[in-house]
Amino acid sequence: QVQLVESGGGLVQAGGSLRLSCAASGRTFSSYSISWFRQAPGVERDFVAAISYSGRSTAYADSVKGRFTISRDNAKTSVYLQMNSLKPEDTAVYYCAVSVSRVWNPSRPAESYDYWGQGTQVTVSS
Repeated sequence: QVQLVESGGGLVQAGGSLRLSCAASGRTFSSYSISWFRQAPGVERDFVAAISYSGRSTAYADSVKGRFTISRDNAKTSVYLQMNSLKPEDTAVYYCAVSVSRVWNPSRPAESYDYWGQGTQVTVSS
């Protein structure tokens, strides 16, 4: 069983930055790849970024490449999403998610993930 708790969301002006955190429970945290998704009202949950269990591989949605950075600290069982140059279209609820599969596949669909956090709201004003 894995429990995920996101934090760090808030209201920020366009061009600003936020750092999201995802704290995970579980002894085998370092075995999992972890992804961030986001969901705006009325739209599907979209992939944002992923990081492999070792941290050596990362992947990003085209819309956030060059602005967002995903990282992890296995000692702290946490994953982070540094978001810079935020835009109003980044406004959404952000979720972290875990797939227990050991296969690195950042393209896996959202419904294939095994555990989700409760989400944290990010609002970017223009």
